[in-house]
Amino acid sequence: MKLSLSVRIVESACKTHLLVPFNELVTVAKSSGYDAICMRASAGGVDSPKEALLGLRTIVEDSGLRVSMVTADVDVPLNNDQGPDSLQNIGPSLEVAEALGCDLIRVCLKRNADIEFARTAADQAAQRGIRLAHQCHTATLFEEVDSILGALSDINRPNFGLIYEPANLLLCGQSYAADTLARLRPFLMNVYAQNHRLDQHGPESLMTFCRGDVRFHHLDLWDSGGVDFRAVFAGLHEICYDGYFTIHQAQGITTAAEASRFASRCARFVRSFDQI
Repeated sequence: MKLSLSVRIVESACKTHLLVPFNELVTVAKSSGYDAICMRASAGGVDSPKEALLGLRTIVEDSGLRVSMVTADVDVPLNNDQGPDSLQNIGPSLEVAEALGCDLIRVCLKRNADIEFARTAADQAAQRGIRLAHQCHTATLFEEVDSILGALSDINRPNFGLIYEPANLLLCGQSYAADTLARLRPFLMNVYAQNHRLDQHGPESLMTFCRGDVRFHHLDLWDSGGVDFRAVFAGLHEICYDGYFTIHQAQGITTAAEASRFASRCARFVRSFDQI
């Protein structure tokens, strides 16, 4: 598997900007053994001038890395009612991906009516050799395994796939290990990793379509009691997954030194499962 570091680890809580300069985060990723950067609109997206995006690409490629995936607008990770809007006008997102030298864009579907827009957007993306993918995510059509497979079947485009993310499946009461990965394998385009522990009295909460409000604790990737990453990696090895594994934690890190410590420990944790 190739290792990718999301800019999310140094992203503001409002998801609109980074708390550490982008060039410093790229240096951290390179020195910590990553192969790629996962981009979000907080670093550069549909509201960024093309020249700025090309500059970000130069920083990444001059470091010997590449951009693994693009989340081109803020509404997609906010998962708000405007999250699916980019599907109705996918052109700006395609321009962002092309400027950053990336062929994968994260999108959002919340309603059945979004499926037709997803088909059209995927067709437009295919003309440029670009893929679209949806994360396993609460309060979307991609909450539960059966509904995920149903939505992918309804969209029915070879360049529209899935970002597997076990923590969100855990929040939605879903199995997320080898059995699920075997079912999702034909559609798998990326893997996100974050860690949560369910607790009905936990300090954090997310609304789900399938279970209502779910409370939990944020954990570091290597903490026990949340996602069973040994089972996750066993499942990934079983399906011979060789794409990007992306560190997707929301850490709110404010210094390059802190980012380096966190990214390095995550990389060691992931690599410890290489021979599982």
